[in-house]
Amino acid sequence: MTARVDFGRSMLVVRSRVLATRVGVRTVLVCAVLVAAAVAVAVLALGTGDYPIPPVRVLRALFLGDERFDRLVVWDWRLPRILLALVFGAALGVSGAILQTVTRNPLGSPDIVGFNTGAYTGALVVILALGGGQFRTALGALIGGLGAAVVIWLLAFRHNVTGFRLIIVGIGVSAMLASVNTWLILRADLHAAMSAAAWGAGSLNGLSWPQVGPALAILAVLTIMLIPLARQLPVLELGDELASSFGVGLGRSRLLLIAVSVAFTAVVTAIAGPIAFIALAAPQLGRRLARTPTTGLFPAAAMGALLLVASDWIAQRAFAPTTLPVGVVTVSIGGLYLAYLLVAEARRN
Repeated sequence: MTARVDFGRSMLVVRSRVLATRVGVRTVLVCAVLVAAAVAVAVLALGTGDYPIPPVRVLRALFLGDERFDRLVVWDWRLPRILLALVFGAALGVSGAILQTVTRNPLGSPDIVGFNTGAYTGALVVILALGGGQFRTALGALIGGLGAAVVIWLLAFRHNVTGFRLIIVGIGVSAMLASVNTWLILRADLHAAMSAAAWGAGSLNGLSWPQVGPALAILAVLTIMLIPLARQLPVLELGDELASSFGVGLGRSRLLLIAVSVAFTAVVTAIAGPIAFIALAAPQLGRRLARTPTTGLFPAAAMGALLLVASDWIAQRAFAPTTLPVGVVTVSIGGLYLAYLLVAEARRN
């Protein structure tokens, strides 16, 4: 593989036998800064808690392991949660970037459209009807999210109707599923209702190494599946007519990309519950920082990782020793961002 930087056009050109792509130098720098910030917050989070550890000792515990107790606290107790926060944030950012590109709308997000709500419905059915269990709850959430996506797809894309209808239909389906979820919780006994409500808040509490391996493996497979599809995203954002003129099959491309987007969200939701607004905010914030004409996957992933790991650190320390679900923090921050986005879109239109 060879890489060439064209400073006149501010582009980094990467070529190999199987890959040829161009990335803006500003995009590379923004992604590097976001990743560095996410790693810095992660190191800070690894060192904070009931047993505080300075950053230098955190790094020593990670790479040298000469202090046994520090290594126990960092590796066994805290690192799985922080690692999943970084990976899940990146996955949600990528999921939102895909859906926003397909719909050509900054409101195109799995939590706005209703995929998260469908996953919550599937998990509720398992928790309240089958008694829960981590594996069964995760499977129910996965089935619920995919089922909601299928229903929304069938309702939204009749007669080849495009992305805006997907958002409107998704909001409607999400509202109906939210009503079903409320009805299910109200009919449940107190203990089951509290368990379901806690899961529905979206939390990284209690996650450990047994969840890390399967999550990383599934997300790695999804990333490999996304690579050949990613080159169609900038073309789709140009509009249906131009995309068709470039030979892109609109129906098939949208279906595959939405399926991958739902899968990224479903994996996160199945393990950590529905974490709202990361998929909505990360792609647009990354795009604004990188100043790219299209919604890039790399800035969205880097911004998503930073947002989630920072939100999780705030959730742990804001009311210490009480630990909040990370979804409470993301909803609080995301609500402000959504209000700003709606006002900005209204002014632009």
